[in-house]
Amino acid sequence: MTADPSAHQLRLLLVLAEELHFGRAAKRLYISQPALSRQIRSLEEHLGVALVERSTRRVELTPAGEVLLPRARAVVDAFGSLREAAEAEAHSRTGRVVLGSYTSALPSLRILMDQLRERHPVPDIEWREVGHVDYGSALLDGRIDAAICYGPAPEGIHTLRLGTEARYVCLPDTHPLADREAVSLAELADLPVIGFSPHVDPEARAFWAADPRPCGTPVRYTDHAPTTLESCVTHVSMGHGIRFVPESYRHVMPRPGVRYLPVTGLSPCIGVLAWSATRPPAPALRSLQRLLRDHARPTDLDTLIANNRWSNAAPL
Repeated sequence: MTADPSAHQLRLLLVLAEELHFGRAAKRLYISQPALSRQIRSLEEHLGVALVERSTRRVELTPAGEVLLPRARAVVDAFGSLREAAEAEAHSRTGRVVLGSYTSALPSLRILMDQLRERHPVPDIEWREVGHVDYGSALLDGRIDAAICYGPAPEGIHTLRLGTEARYVCLPDTHPLADREAVSLAELADLPVIGFSPHVDPEARAFWAADPRPCGTPVRYTDHAPTTLESCVTHVSMGHGIRFVPESYRHVMPRPGVRYLPVTGLSPCIGVLAWSATRPPAPALRSLQRLLRDHARPTDLDTLIANNRWSNAAPL
């Protein structure tokens, strides 16, 4: 008897149907192109029908693929609703919050939570790694309940302000400006900015590139599209361009070949607690929101930074 297709395979088909290109779809799904092709062929074998027509130039849905696509979407949506209901029930019973954050941020988050636990009961926290590119999708599809990250947040995400940091520029240590104590935004106008993943929210991309500049000079982006801030810093060290980062990254990622300098005329960045606007917060998340709103003063984060508590951790 032929095995039933998996919800994961159906999700892959939906993305491929949107992109109509194996390379773009695989990049969006963060898997290799051969792996995506194998999964689609396996799905076709399970269903006993061809779903896509492949050529060297493009991908097209077959007539059967066109007919089955809405049903595949309905199955994926049903699985998503089932998962959300199950997680909501589990969280309401256990008082647990699945909290996402950047990998290197976990030590600093634990410092903050430990400080809160000294004064108040704190919900049980399950930490989960998310990237600055995909935390929004992780919130919207229910993989995490909330994230501690930087604004601005994508559409459909609510935020609670936690603290502020100055933005610094990360530039190659061989650049003539690297020996300065500080630089102005105008002095950086001609330097290219390391490119962004196409999945980064446009508002966030504009904020972290300071685009457009106050003088009206258009920002030039490199062809690179790193998905982690660590890889951004590596590109900077190789002389590919510059990146604007939170101040605490000069403690988090002191790399050979780069310098971090304060930038005059550049607004600060804001650390936030973020959660989906499309799903009611579970009781445990509401408890965490109240706790942070009422008792985690923004200066708590500023104090952590001032005391160099970020030596092995990224900012919130």
